[in-house]
Amino acid sequence: MRAQSSLSHHILKWSIYIVGLLVMSLGIVLIIKANLGASPWDVFHIGLYKQLGLTIGSWSIIVGFFILLISALLTKRLPQIGAFLNMLLVGVFIDMYMMIPFFVTPTTLSGKMIMLLVGIIVNGYGMGLYISSRVGAGPRDSLMIALTEITSWKIQYIRSGIEIIVLIIGWFLGGPVFFGTIIYSLIIGYVAGYALPQCQDFSDRLQKRIAKHETINVNHLSN
Repeated sequence: MRAQSSLSHHILKWSIYIVGLLVMSLGIVLIIKANLGASPWDVFHIGLYKQLGLTIGSWSIIVGFFILLISALLTKRLPQIGAFLNMLLVGVFIDMYMMIPFFVTPTTLSGKMIMLLVGIIVNGYGMGLYISSRVGAGPRDSLMIALTEITSWKIQYIRSGIEIIVLIIGWFLGGPVFFGTIIYSLIIGYVAGYALPQCQDFSDRLQKRIAKHETINVNHLSN
């Protein structure tokens, strides 16, 4: 029974993780489709796509792989399996959403703004869900953590520095930098900070409910 409980616990954690990645990727695509500027990393991915072809999702995977490699070399530790899945699935999900025919850029500025803001909120809650599963950080977060460990600098300085560098490179590559990029950079931290406790509470409650349900079943079978 304990083995069954442990299996259910792991299935639930990974299910929350994958749903979180699906939601986060949807937010990324809504932001891209709003056509008011993408997040710094997606400016970089789109710039590579414009210059070298492939797909935006493919570049998300390729860049993620090299980031994980750099993180592993810096920390001398293999990344968690969740980081590899993040690298692969986010790229696949981005390309999947990009192919949906009714995900089109609105014709009006107000429509684009609504799509942008909805995308940022969805992106933030997707982050909150996948982080709440506690199965590993994504490639970019892994690099941020690795650099923080090595330099002892504050995490916000490391994060800001990385995103400024990739934003500048992406801009030179032709990635979409516009006022939406600034809006994203200014509010995503607040959205994620608001979403994460809610998602963590939801995840914890769900896991406790399933554990309680299994305990009741075990007691019922014992009787």
